[in-house]
Amino acid sequence: MNAIVIPATTDARWRVALASLALLIAALLWMFRGTALGMVDIWWNFETYTHAFLVAPISVWLVWRQRADLVPLTPRPQPWLLLALAVVGAIWLAGDLALVNVVSQFAFVGLIVLSVAAVLGVEIAWAIAFPLAFLFFAVPFGEFAIPWMMRWTADFTVYALQASGIPVYREGQSFVIPSGRWSVVAACSGVRYLIASFMVGTLFAYLNYKSIKRRLIFMVVALIVPIVANWLRAYMIVMLGHLSNNTIAVGVDHLVYGWVFFGIVITIMFFVGARWAEPPKPLPPAAPALVRSGVPQSTWGSVGVALAAALVLALPMALAAHVHDANRSGFAPELKLPNVLADGWRADAAAGEPFVPSFLKPAAEAGVIYRSTRGVVGVYIAYYRDQSPTSKFVGGDNWITRPADLTWNTLENRVTPLSAEGRTLDSQGVMLLERDESAGALRKHREVRRLHWTAGHWYAEDSEAKLANLLAQIRGQGDDGAELLLYTDDSDPAAADRLLQSFAAANLGAIDRMLLATQARR
Repeated sequence: MNAIVIPATTDARWRVALASLALLIAALLWMFRGTALGMVDIWWNFETYTHAFLVAPISVWLVWRQRADLVPLTPRPQPWLLLALAVVGAIWLAGDLALVNVVSQFAFVGLIVLSVAAVLGVEIAWAIAFPLAFLFFAVPFGEFAIPWMMRWTADFTVYALQASGIPVYREGQSFVIPSGRWSVVAACSGVRYLIASFMVGTLFAYLNYKSIKRRLIFMVVALIVPIVANWLRAYMIVMLGHLSNNTIAVGVDHLVYGWVFFGIVITIMFFVGARWAEPPKPLPPAAPALVRSGVPQSTWGSVGVALAAALVLALPMALAAHVHDANRSGFAPELKLPNVLADGWRADAAAGEPFVPSFLKPAAEAGVIYRSTRGVVGVYIAYYRDQSPTSKFVGGDNWITRPADLTWNTLENRVTPLSAEGRTLDSQGVMLLERDESAGALRKHREVRRLHWTAGHWYAEDSEAKLANLLAQIRGQGDDGAELLLYTDDSDPAAADRLLQSFAAANLGAIDRMLLATQARR
């Protein structure tokens, strides 16, 4: 077999291109260090994403094992990809200003991938497309699915218990069987199983299959299997507790049983998948030399593209710093709800403590319970200014009640209209039920209406509120935003809705003007 002869000019291009790429990635890590360190912080502090520490080493190893295929290729920098870098940089800027971490983090990884293609060329980037795409598993993503997967897990567990002849009484994500009460909390949702299975399953598919069809099929299987396995795990845990008279699988040990069961299921999935593994394609005979057509490019072209890319990506960083500085206020907001509102609503100090949700470090908050001849309505406002990753309105850390909350059980979420000053607004309608078993039939039913406010407008959807807040920052109006909760305790949902509708129609406009006045005092 003849040896492959690589021209000296090609070897020099590789050395210059790799050095340029290494310096560009180092510059990216420095410029976007806030985003990068934020990702590492999540990997370190949340077990769901600990696997992300392995993503970069695996990607490097995958590229290294292809080195024999890459050496004959010639790095051909692509200046036109600077435009793509600018677009992704703008996406990062939007995510950073809106404090939507997942957007800025995906954009950050996208910048690394595009940098490889810009400096080394599309041909080389395509040859290592999977290792580059694998880097996106480093983004902490998937927590948005927790409520859905909790609900699906509770649905399956209840149906399976009923099919097993066990009577079940369900309240949201909690249910009662003759041997005790169970709840499906965030740790039981199966999201960590899903993320781990999909990452490892995708790697398995790439290494063991050559056809796109087989790879995609196994990736879909790697998504479905952990979901179904988690349902079976939850059912198995409840049955173990029930049949053992709650002596096993009712404490920390049920998490251990869950991981053992998950490990067995995933091992079986890989064992079955290996039966259809495709052998690697034989390497073609090596040519005595690699001849390429086309106009030869300068050995130093990669340096120019890397420098230009660094300059392009410095722009969103500079814009982010400018907007943050321009919108930063030196004054803490002062928030105070009045004692008297329109239509006969007055603060009732004897009504007890106002409801306080689990919102993330507002700059100011206020809560008052009002009473009129129509009934009792509570108002809670969380006001945000000079937002940061640890203090932001509209985020995954802002819960009316957290999934693990032992005080309230969420029975229903829906979109509910509210009327105010001739306008109809959508709000997030939530029905809560008190979890105190000792209260028996006297447990409270709480109806809640949630609205986001920014720049004088109300929003029900998180995405709409985030976009409106982002546009307000770009216009130089500041990053002020607020979360509003209206709530009342009534076991009749229709009566509670009429009461909240009446309160909102009379007072939502006044609350809006109060928030505008608070924003004006920057």
